[in-house]
Amino acid sequence: MDTRNKIIGLEQARALVLESSINQDHLKIVTGYFDVLLAEHVRRLREIADGASRLLVVVLDPPDPVLAARGRAELVAALDMVDYVVPADEHAAQALLGRFTGGEVVREESDDLLRAHRLRQHVQSRHQP
Repeated sequence: MDTRNKIIGLEQARALVLESSINQDHLKIVTGYFDVLLAEHVRRLREIADGASRLLVVVLDPPDPVLAARGRAELVAALDMVDYVVPADEHAAQALLGRFTGGEVVREESDDLLRAHRLRQHVQSRHQP
């Protein structure tokens, strides 16, 4: 199955948010960088998805990204617990979240920065003489 069809644009994401609010289904939205995608991300997304009818992940741009936004979105879309992925800048994400009234939002950006920092430290420690 080609999971890239899980990647949607902002208009489709807005419609999904509106539909979720009207139908009162349990949509959860997660925002984060996912740069690079780690096993820790997978565990966290699985934990967040528990009890949700659908999981929408908003992939934001970190400072100094390793991977392009589309590549990060494709990696996140390949995860089975993720229903939709929307690549967005912070301004567009804020506008989308401002319309969301019927579910839960989990912001993972600061945790993603910590994950990236720990990964860099680990790699550097393994390559020091």
